[in-house]
Amino acid sequence: MTTIWDPLSRKDVARTPEEQVRQWFIANLRDSLGVPVHMMGSEVSFEFGRKPYRADIVVFSRSGSPLAVVECKRPGVEITAEVARQAMRYNAVLDVKFIFLTNGKTTYVYGRDSSDTFVPMDHAPSFEEMLCRQ
Repeated sequence: MTTIWDPLSRKDVARTPEEQVRQWFIANLRDSLGVPVHMMGSEVSFEFGRKPYRADIVVFSRSGSPLAVVECKRPGVEITAEVARQAMRYNAVLDVKFIFLTNGKTTYVYGRDSSDTFVPMDHAPSFEEMLCRQ
């Protein structure tokens, strides 16, 4: 089995196509958007309606509350309305301000507007921008 290093869990994990997308996006969050590694979690577990779920990546604020959730799909998996609904189910528990959906080729970013509705964003917000929307 080939592996890839996950800086969030600090261990080698199986190098699946989805995991490669997750690691690519973690690097983007860190290197392009300025999210400190210690402010992210991968495979974050929680329950919704007594059913267990795991968010691919969660970005946390300095106070520890969730700011953003990232849903990663392997390349070739289309980012559909069902993928968005999956992220929205996670949001029902996590109560984030931003949602990222990616398959490594296409990435969609949504942010909450003043009426608490998620709307498409024209750019991925930096960590500082995310903190300002808390």
